[in-house]
Amino acid sequence: MQGANCSAVTEFILIGFSIFPHLQLMFFLLFLLMYLFTLLGNLLIMATVWSERSLHTPMYLFLCALSVSEVLYTVAIIPRMLADLLSAHRSITLLACAGQMFSSFTFGFTHSFLLTVMGYDRYVAICHPLRYNVLMSPRGCACLVGWSWDGGSVMGMVVTTAIFQLTFCGPNEIHHFACHVPPLLKLACGDDVPWVAKGVGLVCITALLGCFLLILLSYAFIVATILRIPSAEGRHKAFSTCASHLTVVVVHYGFASVIYLKPKGPHSLEGDTLMGTTYTVLTPFLSPIIFSLRNKELKVALKKTFLSKLYPQKNVMI
Repeated sequence: MQGANCSAVTEFILIGFSIFPHLQLMFFLLFLLMYLFTLLGNLLIMATVWSERSLHTPMYLFLCALSVSEVLYTVAIIPRMLADLLSAHRSITLLACAGQMFSSFTFGFTHSFLLTVMGYDRYVAICHPLRYNVLMSPRGCACLVGWSWDGGSVMGMVVTTAIFQLTFCGPNEIHHFACHVPPLLKLACGDDVPWVAKGVGLVCITALLGCFLLILLSYAFIVATILRIPSAEGRHKAFSTCASHLTVVVVHYGFASVIYLKPKGPHSLEGDTLMGTTYTVLTPFLSPIIFSLRNKELKVALKKTFLSKLYPQKNVMI
């Protein structure tokens, strides 16, 4: 009887910000500016690391890879969201929805894995400085970056395959501005939907918590090592190399926990939509700002690289 009453859905309608009809133009301008700043900030970081030989170190290689994953993550979601804010036609095909989900999960989890790798890099630099060049060799760094991208791709493939092997019987309205897992599960039908929901949730939370615990473990060793440094100046210098990474980790996992660990129960569509923007728009927007302002070496290199090109006739004192 269920199969007789169901018609397969071939496209979805993204409700998204249509629940804020009078604020859509304001949201469009705000998110457009944040998106452009995110792209510009990450591209500046990549260009600076590429052009400054003093930054050709493992830490900044990982930062470049992180910037690439962040740019690709925002490109996968935000342009579509901006277009929908100005359009009355917000439909998305099943294939395009699957592609967006795969891209967002791939780049999102790659970002998490790279943050974990960066935590390991700081652990080796502070706790085992004499072995740093051996443990963080160019080949080793390339493998860590490659494994992060492979892990993100596997997560994207597992989640997307699990969700889109379900049958969607209608209605076809996704109560979100992107093809997000929870609202899609509400549109699926069949006895296996609860099992898929639990399985996907378990995989995502395990991966995020696993990364977070590894970062915490790295910083536990880092803090123990820093406290054994006799001089206050030495302790400050050691901790300053971790400040930007630690701040981004707090922001990243703070907003991720809001999305994945929120308590079950009734939630308003408005609240879920606005909450989704924290991880999709706000986190990528803040990341390049934090790395640029909290990392002294990168800040000096940015000034040297770009201010010297803007004012070539002057010697920029940094």
